[in-house]
Amino acid sequence: MSRRTPRPLVALFTAGYLAPYLLPTVVGRLGDSLHLPPAQAGLIGSALLMSSAAAGFTFAGRVDRMGPRTLARAGLLLAALGYSAAAATSFVPLVVIGAMAGGFGSGTATTVAATGIAGQRDPHRASTLGLLSVSALAGALYLTMPHLGTGHALPFAAIALTALATWPATSGLESGTAQLPSPAGQPRPVGPLPFRRSGLVLAAAMLCWSMAQNSLWGVSSRIGTDQAGLTEITVGAVFAVALGTALVGVLGAGALGSRLGRAAPIGAGTALIACCIVVSARADDLTSFATGEIAWNTLYPVVLSYLIGLAASLDPRGRWAVLVGSAASLGTACGPLTGSVLSQTAGYPAMGTTLAVALLVLALPLTAVALHTSGSPLLRPGTVRRRGGAPAALVAGVTGAPAGAVPQMGAPEQPVVEITVSTTQPAPTQEEFSTAGPRGGSAGLGQSSNANASTSAR
Repeated sequence: MSRRTPRPLVALFTAGYLAPYLLPTVVGRLGDSLHLPPAQAGLIGSALLMSSAAAGFTFAGRVDRMGPRTLARAGLLLAALGYSAAAATSFVPLVVIGAMAGGFGSGTATTVAATGIAGQRDPHRASTLGLLSVSALAGALYLTMPHLGTGHALPFAAIALTALATWPATSGLESGTAQLPSPAGQPRPVGPLPFRRSGLVLAAAMLCWSMAQNSLWGVSSRIGTDQAGLTEITVGAVFAVALGTALVGVLGAGALGSRLGRAAPIGAGTALIACCIVVSARADDLTSFATGEIAWNTLYPVVLSYLIGLAASLDPRGRWAVLVGSAASLGTACGPLTGSVLSQTAGYPAMGTTLAVALLVLALPLTAVALHTSGSPLLRPGTVRRRGGAPAALVAGVTGAPAGAVPQMGAPEQPVVEITVSTTQPAPTQEEFSTAGPRGGSAGLGQSSNANASTSAR
């Protein structure tokens, strides 16, 4: 596999993640066009994302056997049909069914993308490119949709069209059911899940982390219109600017790479996100609303890219990447409903404070997992090539391997030092050797010792 991230993976990542990125406008427009209270509109958004998470749990570890191209195309087709059906009707039960079918298709596409990204030489770079693509597309949609009309059909139609547009890119995926190759060019190792304890902690923490993020994201549109008194066009413009700055953050994360490891960006970034959520939830005018949303959306994809890369580094077959991603989707699914319930019962400021405290607590286990696993793939015995470097640090190593004991992903190759051996001394002649064994007398012993020394020197 080449160093360049295959474009099909980036395209699938974009198609799978677009629905969560458009969640605020989906929930807001569902409430307005179908005359639903915020809690019920949030419940439809949660059902969509819950279905997406179910796809990840269903196909985790099965992508290789079912064939990446076949599974990706099935997911894209289901997403296009489901979201189109939700866009074409105002009958709430059909909207729910269509949204859930589309969510399952999006989750299937995301599963294939996550499995492929885990097999890259640099999973963090691959996830960064995917986040860059989906942020750019979502920002463009937030700018254009308010000028195209109202109603829930537009965001659903946009996601369906994205799925159809991604279909041609799947021709670059593996067509058979053979095992996907690892970055070293060898079949990816089959065996039990490595880093079980770290993976389970990461999955549980990611579920709560994503739920906290999307509890605010799911009601951000309501905060802007109801509490800050802004119009939908203004709120959409703020979201577009926020996603534009998110592109800068993702580019910065891609340029920074693993220079700071993953523990510092994940821990400190989560703490800063908690502060941004408090500011956004208390916004009562354009300035405070834009400040909180822009700062939050700048940091969120940066931390998310490191978390995705961390999950991908735990297993080269992508099983932890899919399972952790599905747990995150499950948390994302609970986000709109949680945010709606908290905001209705306690108000937006209290909701923001609650979510911020939760994120500060979650920063501890997330940082601990990043420190324990060193935030990068380790080595399995037998995978080291002669000169080390990137091909040597490809797959997750044995649990408990000390940090720094193996080369890091992308580390420069060790230089080969040539040692000159002097050959100026003439080679010994046959007369200088004698048979091994004891000799009579001290002279014999000395002769034998000299003979053996000559043999050893040669």
